[in-house]
Amino acid sequence: MTYAQLKNHDGQFVKPDDTSFKAAAANADWEKAPGFYELLTNEPGKESWPITGATFILMHKTQDKPETAKEVLKFFDWAYSSGGKMAEALDYVPMPEKVQQLVRAAWKAQVKDSKGKTFWK
Repeated sequence: MTYAQLKNHDGQFVKPDDTSFKAAAANADWEKAPGFYELLTNEPGKESWPITGATFILMHKTQDKPETAKEVLKFFDWAYSSGGKMAEALDYVPMPEKVQQLVRAAWKAQVKDSKGKTFWK
């Protein structure tokens, strides 16, 4: 496939590949992104590809069915823990470990049952 190298935020010309996509995700400031809403466009880093995107999963912060929500979070926890190799085999780039940790912490702090009780570990 033909592709172009692009000049990134740090002035480096990079090619679109797993390394440059991972660099963009790793160099994003996820901690300051409200709700992890980060477009990954023109992220810093000499290896970062300037046009990268992430897939988002939306969950209500207040859960009417916390048992169901807990099962959903278990699935995504498993996907983070065990799905990286499968994602790469399908030409996806797993989220960096530091982002996974931030997301898990957000589940614990923000996703609650209808009485305001946290149910994630």
